[in-house]
Amino acid sequence: MRTLAVTQNITLDGRIDMLGDWFDDQAEDPQMRAENARQRDAADALLVGRDTFESFRGYWRDLDGDTTGVSAYLNRVAKYVVSSTLVDPDWSGTTVLDGDWLAAVRGLKDGDGGDVVCTGSVRLVHALLEAGLVDEVRLFRYPVVQGEGRCLFPDGMTLRGARVAEAQAWPSGLGYERWTLGT
Repeated sequence: MRTLAVTQNITLDGRIDMLGDWFDDQAEDPQMRAENARQRDAADALLVGRDTFESFRGYWRDLDGDTTGVSAYLNRVAKYVVSSTLVDPDWSGTTVLDGDWLAAVRGLKDGDGGDVVCTGSVRLVHALLEAGLVDEVRLFRYPVVQGEGRCLFPDGMTLRGARVAEAQAWPSGLGYERWTLGT
């Protein structure tokens, strides 16, 4: 059984839409880079929606000189895109999940391998949470209040039984939390 982990960058006020430059302000934090690398090493599948996939493909697929390791990770990992409109993903190692994609995600979780990570893809994350498929929520918390944008948990969603499995505060003001959902 694989772990399905939602990983998000989030502001102090719980916003995950990246409005403004707050995301870029702390991108070179050494603790964050180390934690990101640790998580990449534990994962062998990425699950995203079409918009996030196209953004990643447009930026990371052909990026030369990437020192973060993200480009190499995304080019090697199995990518699963939930979309009813994407026909040709045009990125090696990509599978489009359409039709009963929730059943396909359940199949991914039931298989062998490393973590399945879902990042960005707010509508997809909401659907995965509603379906009870998320095992962990991993948050990179930024020391800013944005005041607008979408939240990780939509209004009206209830979630009980979450437990903090890990929490770190770093000198830059960034922090990391890993929550288990007990699904």
